[in-house]
Amino acid sequence: METTQSGVDAAPPGDDGSAPQTTRVGVVRETNPGERRVALVPKIIAGLVKQGVQVVVEAGAGQGALIPDTAFTEVGAVIGDPWPAEVVVKVAPPSDAEIAKLSAGQTVIGFLAPRNADNKIGALRDAGVRAFAVEAIPRISRAQVMDALSSQANVSGYKAVLVAASESTRFFPMLTTAAGTVKPATVLVLGVGVAGLQALATAKRLGGRTTGYDVRPEVADQVRSVGAQWLDLGIDAAGEGGYARELTDEEKAQQQQALENAIKGFDVVITTALVPGRPAPRLVTAAAVEGMKPGSVIVDLAGETGGNCELTKPGETVVVHDVTIASPLNLPATMPEHASELYAKNIAALLELMLVDGVLAPDFTDQVLADSCVTRDAEAEAKTDSAETSVDTTDSTADTSDSSVAGSAGKEQG
Repeated sequence: METTQSGVDAAPPGDDGSAPQTTRVGVVRETNPGERRVALVPKIIAGLVKQGVQVVVEAGAGQGALIPDTAFTEVGAVIGDPWPAEVVVKVAPPSDAEIAKLSAGQTVIGFLAPRNADNKIGALRDAGVRAFAVEAIPRISRAQVMDALSSQANVSGYKAVLVAASESTRFFPMLTTAAGTVKPATVLVLGVGVAGLQALATAKRLGGRTTGYDVRPEVADQVRSVGAQWLDLGIDAAGEGGYARELTDEEKAQQQQALENAIKGFDVVITTALVPGRPAPRLVTAAAVEGMKPGSVIVDLAGETGGNCELTKPGETVVVHDVTIASPLNLPATMPEHASELYAKNIAALLELMLVDGVLAPDFTDQVLADSCVTRDAEAEAKTDSAETSVDTTDSTADTSDSSVAGSAGKEQG
């Protein structure tokens, strides 16, 4: 194949001497501190290349996940500058410096934090970039393979238990030895989404006695399905889309008092409760921590939005009242190999919806694309607006969805 000045192999010419229309996908090297994941892995790239997609990988993009550049080139990718590609895929939201590398008409796919007040959606819109936030992918049956929140929450739930076991002063399983019998650790998981269920299942595998709690009573059967007990506090806060609604002040007071009494009896408490677009609910009070047995452990997965524990210090591990409180941030990045593999499958599945014979052609009548697109190309939108009565109904539907996504999309962790 020919090589362009940017170091990217050019596609072979078509029958008429012109280059065939194929989409170029750029895989960038993540720059956020501690981010070790990569948006696409070689195994997934191989499938895209077979579909006629050109994949450009930034040098060292897979380094954090222990994937050398040669692994990418062996499956048909090219090492070069990914930023001019039609589609740029990444993990963490782009920084201002990264957005400056983009041009109008390009497409960006990744975690974009659409519900966070400090997101970069406005900057992407101003740059004329079409952006798809994986957090905004609707949780419908056919989109499960694209659900990056769920895939990464599985990693978080698993690793949270390992953090708890590492910090604990006690064994997780029951042990019978010549010196006597050791009772199993009791583990309470607050917030039973994907991360919570994975935490319960992992703690059970380690031999702990597990209990789950969520304000959505309909998930009780899921808790029991992984061998855990259900903690019923008599509060129902089921909300839209399978997520918890915000509790009233009276419900919060009732919940906190009941939880405070229950928490004191557990060796390990793992919290995963989030309300999309709002500070994490405070479920573990200072009084509850003080009442726990010395040597107990709390692992708070909601640290990025303030934490579920009143004494949490996001990103730190502290000891208060002889109780260890760990609040690790971005746990999936601590397991970059499998986290990247799962995320790459999510991205590839989303890309497949946008590609027709290797050419980028997103159909915004598709609910998944309409909901996950948080900003459209500014120039294209201007042309659509000027068309007035000749506006295509497909674009009109997509515009309506796009304008509402930035204010309503986004999912809780797990």
